[in-house]
Amino acid sequence: MSKSPITCHVLDASLGRPAAGVDVSLELVALTEGVVADTTSRVLAKGQTDNDGRCTTLLSPDAHPQPGVYKMVFHSGPYFEANGQSCFYPIVEITFNYSHPDQHYHIPLLISPFSYTTYRGS
Repeated sequence: MSKSPITCHVLDASLGRPAAGVDVSLELVALTEGVVADTTSRVLAKGQTDNDGRCTTLLSPDAHPQPGVYKMVFHSGPYFEANGQSCFYPIVEITFNYSHPDQHYHIPLLISPFSYTTYRGS
């Protein structure tokens, strides 16, 4: 695999194009899948979406994260502010179970100033 085992993609639905320059972080919440004892998390990696709205370099391609609960944090507020728009969700946090380290995990995010949508990508 030539990219991080966990990647993301941000699309701006209000402009109909990729959202470049969105700061992103990947955090470890808990090493037990589905069990979150507290809300403290540990930042594992930080990055920024490229001109295509993708962040494929969060972790080394040969990284092997352990199964558990992880969180992708998108800083959408500064992105919208830079585009002259206010927004309702300045930070979008997507918490997910990382169950199969042998698989690639892709976290797509579709944003607009007042809504967001996500799903497990491929």
